[in-house]
Amino acid sequence: MDLLADYRRATMFFETGDPSGAARLLEPIIDAEPGNAAVRQLLARAYFQSAQLNRAEEHLRELVERDPSDHYAHHVLGRTLERLNRHTDALRHLRIAAAMYAANDDYRAALERVETRLGGRR
Repeated sequence: MDLLADYRRATMFFETGDPSGAARLLEPIIDAEPGNAAVRQLLARAYFQSAQLNRAEEHLRELVERDPSDHYAHHVLGRTLERLNRHTDALRHLRIAAAMYAANDDYRAALERVETRLGGRR
């Protein structure tokens, strides 16, 4: 198995709109290299894009646990929890991401959307 070639193919699949195909290629790579954050992040994004949200959450939680300063992992975890209608859980991660990288408009928009959704129930 050529892990680098498979990772490159998975990236191409993801970028051309086939997140399920990307995930199929990435799953054996993450089994072989469980500590590889780049592979885990792409796999989580592929799961997110293909609406495999529980799988995405699992990998994103692993990324956040390993590196609590990973603002992108917090953001995507927050977005995943938002899509799972777990807005209260999402709010924490979206706040962390927005606080770490305040200049990011996507982070701010996601945070505002969930805060609005929750209204006064924060």
